[in-house]
This record gives sequence, C-alpha cells and structure tokens, in this order.
Amino acid sequence: MSQPEVTPATEADRARVLDTIVAAFRADPAFLYFFPNQKLYDEQAPIFAGHLFDARVRHGTVWIIDGGASVSMWDPPAAIAWKQAPLPPETLARLKAYEAAVHATLPPTPYWYLGVLATHPDHAGRRLGRAAMAPGLAAASGAGLPAYLETTNPVNVEVYRRAGWDVVKELKVDALPVWVMAQG
Repeated sequence: MSQPEVTPATEADRARVLDTIVAAFRADPAFLYFFPNQKLYDEQAPIFAGHLFDARVRHGTVWIIDGGASVSMWDPPAAIAWKQAPLPPETLARLKAYEAAVHATLPPTPYWYLGVLATHPDHAGRRLGRAAMAPGLAAASGAGLPAYLETTNPVNVEVYRRAGWDVVKELKVDALPVWVMAQG
C-alpha cells in the first residue's frame, strides 16, 4: 500500500478541514465538554475549528491528506499569536479552564505541540492520522525537540501509544480526564 501524500494546508483548504474536524470530533469528550449540547456543538464547533485553523495555517503548520480528509495542526516552538475565539463567555470559560490546566503540565523549554489530529469518519481506519502527523514529528525531531499532545479519549491513548507517544501526565478538568503525551 502506498503512503498518502501529505501537503501543507492553504486558506483554500479551510472549508474541508473544518468539515473534517467537526465530523471527527462530534463524539470527542473535550469537544463535548466545550460544547455540552448538540445545538452548541452545531453552532460553535465550526467557529472554534476555524479559529484553530486560521491561527496555524499562516505558520505553515497545518498538514492535510487528500485536501483535508485527514489533518494535523501543530504549534511550533515559536509562539503563535492567539486571538480570542469569537465564542460566548460560558464557552470561552470552559476553553480557558481546559487550556490552562493542560498547558500548566507542559515544559518551560521549547517543544512542538500537536493541537489537532483529525480524520474525517468517511476515511477512518486507513492510518491517515499517522501520516498527517508525520511532518510535525519530523520538524520536532529535526530541531532536536520533543513533541506533546493531549487527548481526552481513552481509546486514543492506546492509538497514540502505538504511534510512539507516552503518557507523561494525567489530569482532570472538572470531571473530564485528560492525558498529556510526549514523543522524542
């Protein structure tokens, strides 16, 4: 089986990438924590996904397969200037609490951060996620830096372990379990 082609995303890929993220995270515990009912999810998840994409695409740290069937969004060690997502205060409060808890576990030294890894459910099971995350891992390795991610899905912990990641911290945000993982 041939390796899928991984390319940097551009602004032209935005709609497909957002569709993939929204579809892939529909049952994700973190997204259900951020958007605790179907109405909020349908209204706010695309806005949030667009916010994540827009901040990273300018840095060339969003990689896609097949125009966005699978996507990885990375934060390089140089800080990305984040603007506040245009979401209601109660949603922003949940997002900020989650982010503060996770980022408090990360090292003060430089690292690469896998913020989003998503494969559209129509393309699940083809190992596209591993291929999509490869450029970020290569960039981290090439710079001699570790890579970090977090997941709230216990199934994903095992998937990431098989891809070479190790759990370095377990925490809870309210009742939501979070596993912080590292590679390198």
